[in-house]
Amino acid sequence: MSPESNTGSNKDGAGIYEAFRDAIRAEEPVALATIIDGPDAGAVSDVRPQAGAKLLVLPDQPTLGTLGDPDLDRVVERDALGMLDAGISEVRHYGQHGEARQMDLSVFVECHARRPHMVIFGAVDFTRALASQAKLLGYRVTVCDAREVFATKRRFPMADEVVVDWPNRLLDRIGDELGPRDAVCVLTHDHKFDVPAIVGALPTRVGYLGAMGSRTTHEKRTERLREAGVTDSDLERVMAPIGLDIGGRTPEETAVSIVAEIIASHTGRQAPRLKDGEGRIH
Repeated sequence: MSPESNTGSNKDGAGIYEAFRDAIRAEEPVALATIIDGPDAGAVSDVRPQAGAKLLVLPDQPTLGTLGDPDLDRVVERDALGMLDAGISEVRHYGQHGEARQMDLSVFVECHARRPHMVIFGAVDFTRALASQAKLLGYRVTVCDAREVFATKRRFPMADEVVVDWPNRLLDRIGDELGPRDAVCVLTHDHKFDVPAIVGALPTRVGYLGAMGSRTTHEKRTERLREAGVTDSDLERVMAPIGLDIGGRTPEETAVSIVAEIIASHTGRQAPRLKDGEGRIH
């Protein structure tokens, strides 16, 4: 990134704040980086970073403002995009030119990421419970089923979107948008839907991919997935049977076990997964 690539400067702070505000209102991902500790505070110099300097980062768009050094801008922009991907805000430390492991500058990167997206395949009773749990946790929820009689907004009023289509076709449209904070949950119990849903989700960057069914169901599903060209390495990504082993029986209890597994996956915590156990699930 060069200074010329910036479409604004810190002398136009109102423009940065307006763009920041507009992105938040539109629920578009945006990060505002501010030097909170460094050289002399006061008016921002065009020569070197100073406290108060700001850089607005929007994915796939030119940055606004500058932190006072083009190399620092480039490094902070890269880090801010990674933090948006992870959905975190934090203070990071750099050298005057963006050097790592130096403490010359403290930069607060305030990230406003899109809501995480949960895509649920299968318009079944368990879907209602899972969609409600996901909404409670702040997800944007899409329910998808090829059967028009089941996939209706009346049955799933809590969902942000109800799609009547085959899983692979929906994933062809939205797969590029899925990232580490998102989840795909396959609850259909039917290989006609399960296999294209899993095959379509595997090439994406989705952070969690789970499929419902008994151990016997999953063994048969695994055979069909291998026939479809899915590798053992890919199969390791599939959390099946889906959920943590908490002894859940009802749709509501099963939904709790699923979202708990999603949380554990995102935080890196070890928990008793149904995938790793043996014997009957219920």
